[in-house]
Amino acid sequence: MSAADGPIEPHDPRVRTYSEAEVEALLLELHERGKALGIVWPSATTEGVVDGRVLVRFGNAPTATLLNLLALLKDRP
Repeated sequence: MSAADGPIEPHDPRVRTYSEAEVEALLLELHERGKALGIVWPSATTEGVVDGRVLVRFGNAPTATLLNLLALLKDRP
């Protein structure tokens, strides 16, 4: 996935394929990639599953938000 593909919507069926463990690994990646830009959520963690979607605790954001942030960071030169 890249930011050029456009953002993933919270209701996108692909979001339901992520487990809590996979989302936690994505959070670790976000912390690593975001450090240089000051994008750090040290308290970010998973917040359970609602309607088959893993929630991320930084305002109970859906996994799609995490994926979109990572896509933007990965596309950054």
